[in-house]
Amino acid sequence: MEYKNLPDIRGWAALRAIVEKGSVSAAAHALNVGQPAVTKRLSTLEDSYGLPLVERSGGRGGGRVRLTQAGEKVYLLAVQTLDRQLSLRQEIEDLKQGKKTLHVDVTISIGEHFLPKLLLTFAAAYPQYRVDSRLVYGRQSENNLANGLTDLALLERPPEHPDLMVQKWMDDELVLVCGPDHPLVGEDMIPITMLLDLSYVLREQGSSSRRDLEEALERIGFNKLDVVLDVGGTDALVDVLTQGPHVSFLPRFAVIKDIQAKRLHHIKVSGFRIMRTLWIARHRDNIDHPVADALISIIRSEQAPHT
Repeated sequence: MEYKNLPDIRGWAALRAIVEKGSVSAAAHALNVGQPAVTKRLSTLEDSYGLPLVERSGGRGGGRVRLTQAGEKVYLLAVQTLDRQLSLRQEIEDLKQGKKTLHVDVTISIGEHFLPKLLLTFAAAYPQYRVDSRLVYGRQSENNLANGLTDLALLERPPEHPDLMVQKWMDDELVLVCGPDHPLVGEDMIPITMLLDLSYVLREQGSSSRRDLEEALERIGFNKLDVVLDVGGTDALVDVLTQGPHVSFLPRFAVIKDIQAKRLHHIKVSGFRIMRTLWIARHRDNIDHPVADALISIIRSEQAPHT
């Protein structure tokens, strides 16, 4: 086997940073090195493969880049290798610690409304264990689980990767809500056709609830709503609703307390409901994890509020 001209992992890291940050200067900032070092690492990587990997445009260092055909292949390998390296380092650390740390991904809405209480309850019940959590989009969490960067995820949509397994956590629903001064506050139910007449503020594109809403609307032939604002968090979106003339579809678990406090009004839609399930997801090769089992026991003991 030929090992003489193997690429340096720092070259892969430089290529990935350039592609994902958009320029050599941004990559240098992300890697905490100078631009000449990034350029040198990329050049060495290209020498290793014998072909240009990127095409440059614009000013030196700060110009935009795009991958060549060879670069596309090397970038994919770099991403897979670097992710696997991170996963391997975590596995080695887990071996040192005897699997006392759990890495958890949660979607933003779940994180905002369930995670603090779950972590406090868990810490009190299992002081010998540690949970490292982060808020991510569902698709990112699926990739993290598949690559071994995450041990467990709490999701609003089931993952599609064949190596991931899910357990049902609880039922949920996307409900139509408005603020206390909205003209529809006096209405308990509206016809489905009125959905096209309303003004919406919604969670941002790519969020689980936005994807669920769009799929439900497509099933009834409603392809476009009047969306005036995208908001990157449920709590901020509720604040917008309470002060403006708009409506939104939001997870029931996230707004039930606001509905009960009459800060929001739940508007039912004739013949239209968006039912969902919240999921616990794990990799099939990582089910023997005592910290995950402990956290799942806490999750299942916590009951979500219902309307």
